[in-house]
Amino acid sequence: MQDDITKMQFENFLLPGATTVGIKCIDGVILASENRLTFGKMILSRAVKKVFKISDNIGIACAGLVSDFQKLQSIIQANLKVFNLEEGRNISPRAAAKFVSNILYKNKFFPYFTSTILGGTDESGTYLFALDAIGSVIEDEFAAVGSGAEVCIGVIENKYRKDMTINEGKELVIEAISAAVRRDPTSGEGIDILVLKSDESEDFHIKIK
Repeated sequence: MQDDITKMQFENFLLPGATTVGIKCIDGVILASENRLTFGKMILSRAVKKVFKISDNIGIACAGLVSDFQKLQSIIQANLKVFNLEEGRNISPRAAAKFVSNILYKNKFFPYFTSTILGGTDESGTYLFALDAIGSVIEDEFAAVGSGAEVCIGVIENKYRKDMTINEGKELVIEAISAAVRRDPTSGEGIDILVLKSDESEDFHIKIK
């Protein structure tokens, strides 16, 4: 019993929280996350970026230790740039997800403490993958990770449609993360949103109350 209490205290008071989301739409992919960073009962930052564009057609969104997902992002981005220079084309989202999975699995005994959502587009369509800390890859229509994921996924499951447009998807993402923020004290401040389409991308920030 004491071990269970100690574990719960560690999870609730020491691990950083987050609410990070990805959804597929008929005309692209949306990745989003809020900006709060907590440790214990302290808010360490209100402006942490957890969503990254790693190539022209691919982005990632993370939840977990900031140092770990920042390092992971830099490794992925550097290798994708090398691929682009050597092959003269962008890597496919599916291949990128497999590459990230290999990095995570290779480090499974000393893992990056982060959950990752990878989304992107190519000539064959739009893709969304959720990856855990040791490299499992799950392709899905939508995903949520972090301490606010349970609330967030409930909102998305209730309103998501496979024929949803990017504009409808933005509204759903904002509603889902806002709902999580109201119930999860380790999530908050604003929302970073990355939209990836076949011919363009959009990266913007909104404030939430």
